[in-house]
Amino acid sequence: MMPAPTVSVVICAYTEARWDQICAAVDSAHAQSLPGAEVLLVVDHNPALHRRAADALPDVVVLENDQARGLSGARNTGASRAKGAIVAFLDDDATADEDWLKFLVDSYANPQVIGVGGLTVPNWQTARPAWLPEEFYWVVGCNYKGMPPAGAPVRNLIGANMSFRREAFELVPEGFPIGIGRESSGRPLGGEETEFCIKLGRRSPESVLVMDHRSLVSHFVPDTRCGFSYFRSRCFAEGISKARITATVGNDGVSTERSYATRTLPLGVLRGITAPFRGDAAGVARAAAIVAGFSVTAAGYLGVKLGWAS
Repeated sequence: MMPAPTVSVVICAYTEARWDQICAAVDSAHAQSLPGAEVLLVVDHNPALHRRAADALPDVVVLENDQARGLSGARNTGASRAKGAIVAFLDDDATADEDWLKFLVDSYANPQVIGVGGLTVPNWQTARPAWLPEEFYWVVGCNYKGMPPAGAPVRNLIGANMSFRREAFELVPEGFPIGIGRESSGRPLGGEETEFCIKLGRRSPESVLVMDHRSLVSHFVPDTRCGFSYFRSRCFAEGISKARITATVGNDGVSTERSYATRTLPLGVLRGITAPFRGDAAGVARAAAIVAGFSVTAAGYLGVKLGWAS
């Protein structure tokens, strides 16, 4: 029996305000039933946080982001310093189930698999907003209704819970693109993992990316991200991100979104407007949120294409 491949876990952090969550993420990475080879914490241009982590977390490789400020630069720094045959990424506000790495590694038994993501579920600070449709859980960094089933090939993985073979970073040596994901300004952009995965698929067309829903991560969702204003801003930013991605990789940047917009969202609206007949009065609000979310996302996308948003 072949030994399991070694795994490096990379966690990227940027603010001391998340200290308790960072520690919880690190603890969950250390508590795996299949131990990782190492845990790396990459601090994004925050010397105070770097010093605190280096002092308080002796069993962690604490690094400073040596690339441009932002999540992409931090992930690239972690990937470049990781020693494992597999590099797994966990968000600093997420905690992994004890079998997270075990099930990720299981999927690499197929030599064609070059990347594996897991099931990322929301950990609400108080309660899920009744108006928020599951079709838009990507707004809070989680798996959403309409994604392919576990084991099916996917275009891209979700950043809070994803892993790649080391060869992926040799095939895409530029790594996660700078200027697409979260910025120091705090604008809720996204999509850096999407562009990386698309480039990876083009450069290794025989390889596949899959999701293993047994590999579970809980992603903390604070109340500040449960209001409609955040929902609106995140959707608009996603439209901007998708426009930036298509400028680099063409229509592959919205290939998955076409079926999502033409099939998943209309079905979600239908479920929402009929939900009151099943005793769920909030269904109408979810249907309205789907329409609003799609419209605002499209506005961000078209704004970049037409030159009035960036």
